[in-house]
Amino acid sequence: MVSVSADLFIGKFVAILENEAASIAGVRDQVDVIKQELVFMKSFLEDADRGEHAHTQVQKASVASFRDLANDVENIIDEFMYHMHEQQIGGRFRRWICKTVHFPKNLWYKRQIANKLQKITVAIRAILERNQRYGGAAAVEGKSTSEDIRRWARNQAESSLYHKEDELVGIEGDKNMLLGWLMDEVKHQTVVSVVGMGGSGKTTLVARTFKDDIVKRHFECYAWITVSQSYVIEDLLRRLIKEFHKEKKEDMNAMSYNELLEILVNCLETKRYLVVLDDVWDVHLWEKIRFSFPDKQLGSRVVLTTRREDIASSSFGVESHVHKIQPLERSDAWELFSMKAFSSYQNKSCSPELLPLARELVEKCEGLPLAIVALSGLMSSKKSLTEWSTVYNSLNWHLTNNSLLEPMKSILLLSFNDLPYRLKQCFLYCSLFPEDHVIRNNRLIRLWIDEGFVEHVKGVTPEEVAKGYLMELIFRNMLQERFVIAHPACKMHDLLRDIALAIANKDKFCAVHDGSETVEETGALRLSIQTTNGEIGSCTGISRLRSFLVFATGVSSFSFSNKLPFDLKLLKVLDLEDIPIDNLPDGVTSLFNLKHLNLKGTLIKELPESIGQLRNLQNLNIMSTKIEALPRGISKLLNLRHFLVGSLMSGKLVGLRIPSSISKMKKLQSLAYIESEGNIIRLIGSMTQLTFLGITNVKERDEEDLCASIQEMKVLSRLLLFAADGEEFLRVDALSSPPPYLDRLDLIGKLEKVPHWFCSLHSLAYLNLRGSRLEEDLLPHIEALPSLRSLWLENASVTKELCFNRGFVKLRHLWFWDLALLNKITIEKGAMPNLEFLSIGRCLTLETLPQGIEHLTKLQRYRFDNVSEKFRESIKEGGVDHPRMLLVDERCKKYTNIYSD
Repeated sequence: MVSVSADLFIGKFVAILENEAASIAGVRDQVDVIKQELVFMKSFLEDADRGEHAHTQVQKASVASFRDLANDVENIIDEFMYHMHEQQIGGRFRRWICKTVHFPKNLWYKRQIANKLQKITVAIRAILERNQRYGGAAAVEGKSTSEDIRRWARNQAESSLYHKEDELVGIEGDKNMLLGWLMDEVKHQTVVSVVGMGGSGKTTLVARTFKDDIVKRHFECYAWITVSQSYVIEDLLRRLIKEFHKEKKEDMNAMSYNELLEILVNCLETKRYLVVLDDVWDVHLWEKIRFSFPDKQLGSRVVLTTRREDIASSSFGVESHVHKIQPLERSDAWELFSMKAFSSYQNKSCSPELLPLARELVEKCEGLPLAIVALSGLMSSKKSLTEWSTVYNSLNWHLTNNSLLEPMKSILLLSFNDLPYRLKQCFLYCSLFPEDHVIRNNRLIRLWIDEGFVEHVKGVTPEEVAKGYLMELIFRNMLQERFVIAHPACKMHDLLRDIALAIANKDKFCAVHDGSETVEETGALRLSIQTTNGEIGSCTGISRLRSFLVFATGVSSFSFSNKLPFDLKLLKVLDLEDIPIDNLPDGVTSLFNLKHLNLKGTLIKELPESIGQLRNLQNLNIMSTKIEALPRGISKLLNLRHFLVGSLMSGKLVGLRIPSSISKMKKLQSLAYIESEGNIIRLIGSMTQLTFLGITNVKERDEEDLCASIQEMKVLSRLLLFAADGEEFLRVDALSSPPPYLDRLDLIGKLEKVPHWFCSLHSLAYLNLRGSRLEEDLLPHIEALPSLRSLWLENASVTKELCFNRGFVKLRHLWFWDLALLNKITIEKGAMPNLEFLSIGRCLTLETLPQGIEHLTKLQRYRFDNVSEKFRESIKEGGVDHPRMLLVDERCKKYTNIYSD
């Protein structure tokens, strides 16, 4: 854990020094000295965490001291910038006075900051000196080194080979799928990847398959090795040789890579073999080891398990299959939990008074076998309701301090410790959101940027870099991919969130409180208040807070409708989404450092003219508020990157009129949802830097100007156009070719025909057509799109049949809604091979399940809303009984959140 803090705070420290501090005249020398000291500090801390020696109390104290120094530097710089800002906004007379009468005071401030930074340099050196004096201190009793944890995890993985059959639940279907891939008639070598988060049961599943007698009879020889995070390729080859040559006694330690390779190839080239590479972390491993596995068309197989989806989906150069482990179903999770938790109970079953708490604990595990087994072991010794309640209410503490849960925590922490420091802080930041909260990707990305977590990469926007971070966390199974009505989102596993919060609290990265608690000074720079009653407890001593997020559930009024609950003069992020306040709290427009202001879903009716004072503001979201007009001061926000306005009224998206001066905002990346009025469409043609554009009230006569403006936007990745009314056509055919990087397209309104440029949307991942009422068949125009992952069709077609003949190779999510005349859906074999989710709603003339639905072998979830009685009968007749199928009988509530930021 030493390197966690080291990475987080060294990275943050250097970023602060290189950005704000470097621009303050008179402190450049101090900045350079501190950066040099940091290099030595980082090397020491990295050595301490390699497991070469145990972590001492001195080392841990050093990390804590260093963390506090990083925060001190940020405070010093921000307070200096605050002083400079106070002078700038004081009016011409005050600025003249400062320049003439009080100029020595500015020198005094600069001298003060230089002195403070010099003291920090001395403090850093003192930390290093203390470590040299006391570095040999004894290790902390009872704590393991990183290498100990990796070795323990490797032993645990290999012990999966010896699990008893009756200890396993919910794996039979997955096992049969693996058996099919391992023993099919394909003669050439095949790679099978099993991927899932830590503790999801990958190794257990593969071990159960590997040990099956059918498998042992099918292959002539077989080997199992655990790779793990740190490995030496020669060691892996030696272990493989020992597995295949159990009688081989000669010493191989002196053999070179080529010699070991020759032994393996000679051993395997005439045999049908099975190799399991368990716990693979390195994306380059296959390139290093593939030559050990000759392919003589004998039906050999290589299986690997990994936590990383980018490894599982790699191009192996041979045929490959990927199986992603899904969470256990509720019934299987309960069975697994009961096996151990109630093994000493009467009838080996849960008593009625414990049942609600037991169910809640199982739900907390979210189908993760490792967590279920660990918690069931902990609870097996608890007999009374009081004991169960105590554990349930203090689970976060138990995760940190209970030795029975240490193995589970260690396995989950392996994934966290493997992250680069920037991804560590991005991951920890997600713990600020409430448990089970589904976070929209765009919201998270913008928060990360405004927090300063995203590095500058020449030629790439911060949004693109941050998106890469997010996808990396999803690929590593640290975050779970979700969709909020066709919008990409993510979620944090409850137990990972608890562990992240424990790390974040310890490192003063952030803190989470409910509204009833008194919030006291903890040193944390980020605070999330999560309340169910609209109240915020008293807050003291947190004026240095950088980020303040509030989440309210089921609240109709809020305690700080006019004033923020405490002094936040250095605040960078203020997120009040969906908080029922009707005025912008006093003092917000004085927050000179504010970069992120999210008022989405509040009841605020207007923005003050003083909003223009927020010169550092980069994100302003006033979607779904009561604001109907913008103040003139909005044009002064020249650093604004994302400006989101507009609201839903009676199910219709209504944009906001914006001033023509908006076109002067040359840093603006997102501009949505604005109303087409006057010459605004022509003016935005000069905003060629836009990546997201949303326009409402688009009229037929706008076609030429609209298409001309869009044609200029070469980096546009998201476009939404909403027609003026239901009968006026949305005309976009004057567009000669779409923006090359267009990733998401929403066309809301009647289309006369399928736009000719649809087939050129090579980067398009999300397509949403609403109210198009197309008479021609849409599918041939989009079936070959190489990147399309999500397709939403709502009242988009008036045809009676939709036939998916081919293509849609990347499509994963498909929605059919309000297709009034549709009576048949046909899916040919080979079409939509990767579809995972299917939703059909309010298609009342559709009387049967899609013909050929059985070809969708990767389909995981269905949702059928307000379908006909005959359709429901066809579900029963078709034998569709999937645990993740949702059949909604009642009149489905109209979706109101299809438009997002």
